[in-house]
Amino acid sequence: MVFLALALSAPAWAQGDRDKIMARVEAAGTVLDEIMAAPDAGIPEEIIGSAECVAVVPSLLKGAFVIGAAYGKGVASCRTPQGWSAPTFFRVEGGSFGLQIGGQAVDLVMLVMNQRGMRNLLSSKFKLGADASVAAGPVGRHAEGSTDWKMRAQMLTYSRARGVFAGITLNGAVVMQDRDDTRTFYGRMVPYRTLLTGAIAPPADAQPFLTTLAKYAPAGTQVAHPAAEKKPAQ
Repeated sequence: MVFLALALSAPAWAQGDRDKIMARVEAAGTVLDEIMAAPDAGIPEEIIGSAECVAVVPSLLKGAFVIGAAYGKGVASCRTPQGWSAPTFFRVEGGSFGLQIGGQAVDLVMLVMNQRGMRNLLSSKFKLGADASVAAGPVGRHAEGSTDWKMRAQMLTYSRARGVFAGITLNGAVVMQDRDDTRTFYGRMVPYRTLLTGAIAPPADAQPFLTTLAKYAPAGTQVAHPAAEKKPAQ
């Protein structure tokens, strides 16, 4: 009887997990929409319009007291010749936010700005500040006078907490594919590279995030991704 009860309840658990992931997909779109709609305080149009990939973590949890660590789950998509890719799901763990008192939840946005950064994202696990250079992104409608994002930054990071939106430095955090959430959402394990290079079409359930993304960063304006397949020279 116990085994029968467990067998019958398994589909309900699976559906509950998928509902949580869907809520995260919708929340990621909402976070991006609200940030970009803020007058003179969003991500500059030139920057989000030039990003190769966009990743959003709704409610990243920051650890309390002294040097803070972080943990959160997010959604990412990359440009492909067909449009924004099917989303992939990832976790952010660790990393230093500097001195802080008390725990706090923040919304985190990470923009992959070039092919070097995209190679790191396609690897399915990398460390910010070590494997990939990361910098606090400039804020405002436009990015005049700010050249870091054009010159050297592989990734730009932003945070929003208590209504305040700003660039943030997030060194030491590890970003990795969330395999469990990937299996739950797609019904099977799908590698990062397969999803983010457009090898499969985005499912309808991904549209709350992808539609918002396309509103602020129309796809099809960047180069195709084959260069991301090449490994950097040794």
